[in-house]
Amino acid sequence: MSIQDIIEGKKQWRAHTARVKALPPDYRIVYKEMQRYLFKVGPVDLPDGPLLPGIVDFFEEGAAAGKGVLELIGHDVAAFCDDLVKDSPTHADAYQESIGKHPGTAKK
Repeated sequence: MSIQDIIEGKKQWRAHTARVKALPPDYRIVYKEMQRYLFKVGPVDLPDGPLLPGIVDFFEEGAAAGKGVLELIGHDVAAFCDDLVKDSPTHADAYQESIGKHPGTAKK
């Protein structure tokens, strides 16, 4: 990864956070909770992948249509996030692969 790639990545992240800040307050709160949850359990490619920008797109459309954020995602934010990443490899999956193919098979 070159310095230019790092700079470009920072520019993209700043543009992304500016879009989040432009969302209505209730959308912004839910987005931050989703982001926190996804960074804990989410897919390996979360920072560079299309998931977070896709959520912002979805929220911008919902806000433009005058819908409340809970109308879009429901009352269980974690379940909504789990549905988004159900087919994506997670950090837990990568860790499980690194210690062995089966749970509990780490060498002592």
